[in-house]
Amino acid sequence: MKLLIVDDHVVVRQGVCRLLSSLSGVSTYEASSAAEALGLFRVHRPNVVLLDLNLVNSSGFELLRRLLLEDRAVRVLVLSMHAEPVYVAHALKAGARGYVSKSAAADELVTAIRQVAQGGRYIEREIAAQLAFAQYGADDPLHQLSTREVDILRLLGEGKSLAAIAQTLGVTYKTIANSCSAIKGKLGLQRTADLIRLTFELRSR
Repeated sequence: MKLLIVDDHVVVRQGVCRLLSSLSGVSTYEASSAAEALGLFRVHRPNVVLLDLNLVNSSGFELLRRLLLEDRAVRVLVLSMHAEPVYVAHALKAGARGYVSKSAAADELVTAIRQVAQGGRYIEREIAAQLAFAQYGADDPLHQLSTREVDILRLLGEGKSLAAIAQTLGVTYKTIANSCSAIKGKLGLQRTADLIRLTFELRSR
């Protein structure tokens, strides 16, 4: 099995490599950016791409979209610090085959990688329970947001300015400002500060 690890933190990449070093027949490749990941993907065609949503000067959601354009059959397993159901749901909707948080146990991550490599799907057990519960709140305005809008909400929660978000997603400042206006309209909020506060509330749910 060939695994491409895409994360801008070297300690995370090395940790996953060490975790899998005891498994036979596993080759790992590491990328710290979207551009590097695309290059390695084209050369090695890994069985699984282990993808973080937080990347410097890019977005995991955008990289997921680009990988799917390269190969509709690509098997992407998201490994993220974000365990909120809204992010999980949008990652799966965008084409990810699985989702595991960085707080998951090592053996569960190995199980997830193996299952996705075999063509299956995997959601971390604790996240799956939260996601199932969240389905009962289908009228929640957050479900109205597009994947791009959820990505903007996530980046706002990381403290990024609208200009920084525009640079990260490769669009204009006006595009992000208009998207924020649309998000506020869908969620019934008045100020960008209210959006930022909402991101912290999401984490505490």
